[in-house]
Amino acid sequence: MTPHYPRLRLRGIPPGRWKSHEGKPPRPRRELLARDVFRLAFYLPHDHSEIAEGVLHAVNSYIQAVGEGPKAINRVYLGGNDEGAPLTEEWWGYIRNTLQPQRRWYFPDDYSEAEARRVEKRGYQTRLILTGGISGSNGYQLEYRARLPYRPPTPNAVSLLTATLPTEYLEAHGAMRVRALALEMASRLRFASGHAGLALSLYSSLRISSASLRTELFRYPGIDVRPAWLDSHQMGLQIDGVHWLNFLAQPVLGELGGAAVLSSRLHAPETTVQELGEDRVVISLGDCPNAGDLSVGQELPAYRELARFLDPWLEPLRLSHGTLFVEPPRYTALRFTEEEARRWWRRFLD
Repeated sequence: MTPHYPRLRLRGIPPGRWKSHEGKPPRPRRELLARDVFRLAFYLPHDHSEIAEGVLHAVNSYIQAVGEGPKAINRVYLGGNDEGAPLTEEWWGYIRNTLQPQRRWYFPDDYSEAEARRVEKRGYQTRLILTGGISGSNGYQLEYRARLPYRPPTPNAVSLLTATLPTEYLEAHGAMRVRALALEMASRLRFASGHAGLALSLYSSLRISSASLRTELFRYPGIDVRPAWLDSHQMGLQIDGVHWLNFLAQPVLGELGGAAVLSSRLHAPETTVQELGEDRVVISLGDCPNAGDLSVGQELPAYRELARFLDPWLEPLRLSHGTLFVEPPRYTALRFTEEEARRWWRRFLD
């Protein structure tokens, strides 16, 4: 039976959002700024033309599982369509055309100088976002971002596919059904690494005064806040931490010694290493995701064991963008201090 999970929800006023009410002066409009979700992420060190078929299969698998409609996926953002549009059959035609492998993809140096500057500033070859409504805060979202196809490829640049489900979906359908969805989405993807597990979705940067939510996040080590760092497209062949499901493929898996070495080094009773065909594995830390709870001593020993084994391959902490005019400086969309960021990043290692 799937347990109930912590509800981490924060409502507030996003920057620049105002609402008029019955002819009265505009007033701030409160929206959901952050919420707990179940998140899947796959890091694909390939250009779009090499992974298009697998990406389209993953998109179709996700939509088949969650459905379309006002309470699920109902809006699309494609390429430079910043305002988005209601998801219709016509838009599905555009999406499938965009994701076709035979579509011609240009290198930035094939463009005119002005167009190349625009593409490089944008930072991706193409981008697809499917969400649940204009605010996108119902917990359903899928995003695909194809890296720019440089000659030779830029070090660490990856194409990225992520998807989220509301925590309520996990509770209603059960962990095994969600696990099956993760495996189906991964089945044709050429990933180097990936994961699936509990996470926090941010729809706007938090205020420094949002201390209560940060305190709650430190209480639950199994809830991932990695997306707050905003540079997932530079993951390269590193691993972005430890989660309920941990996907590994070549060349990362080979550097770790392969499935046999993983099985021999991981001893927690709830840990399993399952081979997914040739040179691909998924490491599962239990039958269902676990948020943990440090307030009652739930430190997630299986997560800690895997983190310590993977430590040399884990992504290092990057703190490059701090808030201005604040002492001490705050980092990431969560507004962590440097000490808080380091504490969270190494929560399974120290």
